[in-house]
This record gives sequence, C-alpha cells and structure tokens, in this order.
Amino acid sequence: MDLIIRDRRDEADGVVSLTLAHPEGLDLPVWAPGAHVDLTVDAGDAAERSSTGGVGVVRQYSLSSDPRDRTAWRLGVLREPAGRGGSEYVCTKLDVGDTVEVSAPRNHFALAPAGHYLFVAGGIGITPILAMIAHAEATGAGWSLLYGGRTRGSMAFLDELAGHGDRVRVLPQDEHGLLPLADVLAEVRPGTLVYACGPEPMLAAVEAHVGHWPEGSLHLERFTPKVIETDGPDEAFRVEFAVSGVTATVGPGGSILEAAEEAGVAADFSCREGTCGSCETPILEGRADHRDAVLSDDEREENTCLMICVSRAARSCATLRLEL
Repeated sequence: MDLIIRDRRDEADGVVSLTLAHPEGLDLPVWAPGAHVDLTVDAGDAAERSSTGGVGVVRQYSLSSDPRDRTAWRLGVLREPAGRGGSEYVCTKLDVGDTVEVSAPRNHFALAPAGHYLFVAGGIGITPILAMIAHAEATGAGWSLLYGGRTRGSMAFLDELAGHGDRVRVLPQDEHGLLPLADVLAEVRPGTLVYACGPEPMLAAVEAHVGHWPEGSLHLERFTPKVIETDGPDEAFRVEFAVSGVTATVGPGGSILEAAEEAGVAADFSCREGTCGSCETPILEGRADHRDAVLSDDEREENTCLMICVSRAARSCATLRLEL
C-alpha cells in the first residue's frame, strides 16, 4: 500500500524517524509489538535493481510507535553509508509529503504475555522495543530497559525514554563500556521474559548469560544473518513444490528460493539472507536444516516451516516437500 510521510525527524546521529499515514486519513492495519514492515524505495546498486526488475529495493524496518494508534506508523532508520543504498536513500532523499510503498506488518518477534519484561537494546535495536514498552505500559505489566550504544549522541529516542525514569538505564559504550549483561542476567527473575534486539555481539552475550533461565525466557531479533556452523560441505537435494507440481534439484551452492525462481514457481521473498521472514514456507514432508535468524529453537524443532532463501534439507533428508 502507498502511505504518505507525515513527519520526519532526526532522532540521533545517523538515525531518522519517519511517521507514515494513509493519504486519505484512513486507519492503518492492526499490528502488534515486534512487527516490521517492508519499505520499497528507488535505491540500491545496479545489480540489486536488476534483480527486482527495476521496481526498487526492499528494506525491513521495525514499527516503533504505539500499536494502539491506528492513524500512523513510525519507523526508525539507521543511515549506513557503506550499505546497499536503502538506508542512505531513506535518510537523505525522503521527506514530509513523499509517498512510499509499504507492506502489511509481519511479526516474528511477538511479545508474549508476562508479568514483567526485561528489555535489552543495542543501537537501532531500540525500535521494536519502544512498541513493546508502550504495550507493557498499556497493560500494566512491569518492565525495565537496558539500552546501549556507541555514544550517547548515536542513541535514538532518548528524550522519549527519559519520561520513564529509573526503569531505563542508558549506558553508552564510550562512557560505561559494554553492557553489564552478566550482572543484569545473573539472577533469574520468576515470571520475567527477556526481549533483546541489537548487534550480533550483544545478542550472543545475552544468549551466553541467560542459559540458566527457564526455557522460553529469551526472545531475540536479529538484523543481520546468523552465523551458521556446519559439519561439512553442503550436498544437493531434491525439493518438491507441491502446489505447483514441480520438482527441482538444489545444488550445494544454491538455495531453494533460487530453484523456485528458475522453475517459474512464485515465491514471496525480500532480504534473501534469512532475517525478514517474508519467504517462510510450510513443510509438508522432510526435515529442514534451518539457517535463518528468524525462527526460535522450539520452532525449528517443530519443523513446520522454513525460510527458503537460506535453509536447506537436513543431511538425512534427500527430498523436501513444500507447500509452494
């Protein structure tokens, strides 16, 4: 759908927020904390524009506003000059009054009910946490936030968070060093869920220090692909696209998504690196080797779906049958 930029603000060094609204003032679709949307922009390098048929490139951004507000969505965008052009275009070219193409919200970082939440955010990872805080406030749940970044000037939405008092700890790295995760997570807090979003080193540290908490306590969202360790070189396997009636072979250097494209099988996709969840596909038969940064350990064990842009058939599975 096409939305209009109602507001644009510089939230920190290199961070811009965009507030999007329906051009006719209609309510926007319902969404829940942790959701993100795809933003299509006319940017990116020549190869990427070619791969999308010249219609623009797609980037995923978390919704950071109050989910109860149906009149507008707010996105927080970190400018990455060394990236592929999407954030650079958003931060330097888009302005109030411009129209942008936005997808419906998707959510692989949903906020489960709890009596208390411990939020951990690093850098631009604060964006989905803001919506979670708004929801916790509205429902009366207890919460606290540990928020880190390179410098205070690079940390967005500090004025907004200041109103929450000592429930928020702002610890820039140049002033305090790395976040004190070992101390914060040392004591298990009954009835508390931990939600963390930020750079990979921070998320790895959170995982390392929360291992003694009850199973299911930790929920993560990654903005970059997860590092996958394999026990040997990839092997070819067959994939049956049950709905399309097509069978294809996925070679050691290929992906299920590429096999689908070559066979003319329509499939939704966006990031091609296992972080956005747009290519999630149900598994009808077979066992997957999950290589995405979206599914939880429990969801991988359930083996009901996979991200076809990065995941493969398990070594013990010669054929995957998918609902595609």
